[in-house]
Amino acid sequence: MAVARMTGTVLVADAGSSSFHLAVLDADDRVVASRDFDAPPDEGADRMIRSFLDDAPAVDACGHRVVHGGPDVTHPTAVDQTVRARLQAAVGLAPLHMPPALAALDAARALLPGVPHVACPDTAFHRQLPEPARTYALPRELTRRHGLRRYGFHGLSYAHALRRTTELLGASPTDLQLLLTHLGGGCSACAVRNGRSVDTTMGMTPSEGLPMSSRSGTVDPGMLLWLQDETGTDPRRTARLLDRESGLLGVSGTSGDTRELVRARADGDPDAALALAVLTLGVRRGLAAMAASLDRVDALVFTGEIGQDQPEVREEVAAGLRVLGIEGGLTAVDDPREPTVVSRPGATVPVLVVPTGEIHEVARQTRACLETDR
Repeated sequence: MAVARMTGTVLVADAGSSSFHLAVLDADDRVVASRDFDAPPDEGADRMIRSFLDDAPAVDACGHRVVHGGPDVTHPTAVDQTVRARLQAAVGLAPLHMPPALAALDAARALLPGVPHVACPDTAFHRQLPEPARTYALPRELTRRHGLRRYGFHGLSYAHALRRTTELLGASPTDLQLLLTHLGGGCSACAVRNGRSVDTTMGMTPSEGLPMSSRSGTVDPGMLLWLQDETGTDPRRTARLLDRESGLLGVSGTSGDTRELVRARADGDPDAALALAVLTLGVRRGLAAMAASLDRVDALVFTGEIGQDQPEVREEVAAGLRVLGIEGGLTAVDDPREPTVVSRPGATVPVLVVPTGEIHEVARQTRACLETDR
């Protein structure tokens, strides 16, 4: 569809499974209004957006973070009814994340019918994964019939981190081979070669890969089949177990928040210590696996709320990766708003921390989409 050129103010809607973030960024990419809601938008998106817009400046466009674009929405795309239907078809691939995002999209389109709306999928960053990296070792007839493949996630975060990393290192993306890890409520790792994602730990859904706050990440599929046979657990109960009751929360029995677990570990809680050890070993395993898709490692990049704000986790991950030429002894982050090299001077593999920048990436991709006829 053809859309008008637009380079101005963008409303960004970032819907999570348990929260909702709205921000307005001006033409210079500065956040001029921002608000967080401690509830997902499917519990009142119209009310939330309306109350935010009452005090926000007028906007020229609205960009929406959507976790899963499915097989058909592979780029940032201006939303019409056809695109909306394609996003609906992807709900089953990310059932925790897509309903809130679509509730926000529908409410924003109703409240702002005169501005273009752009869907920015997290999966777009990984759309060119090499065939071996995106293919599951399942019967080809099954994978072709149902479109089973690795999609990858956290792409908006990785796109922002990649751009800021190249700026900090003074290098072109085409000259770098990087390991990146987004650590937050959801956790993943990614290998980037010459500016492109070539491997990632999350798969067809955001449930695969590293241990997370309340998600298990990858577990033995045979174990799940055994549990279902032994206990008679139905698939919906299994899904809740894996997505809501596992990860750091499941292992510790108390919390999925690394800040609370670090404090509890210091107070001698063995379950908190085990949960953190499971997380950091899982991240190291994931990064080492991603390194198999690179020829070398030019830098390790941490982003996401945990990657940005939890120095204990960064240190324990880096210190356990000497086999990749990465070392611990990381320094503190002086300015949490700016990308920082935290490895020692002269380190063989620099270690960087890049603040989470999904809202900036959504605004950037929204403008880029609307400046191009698609």
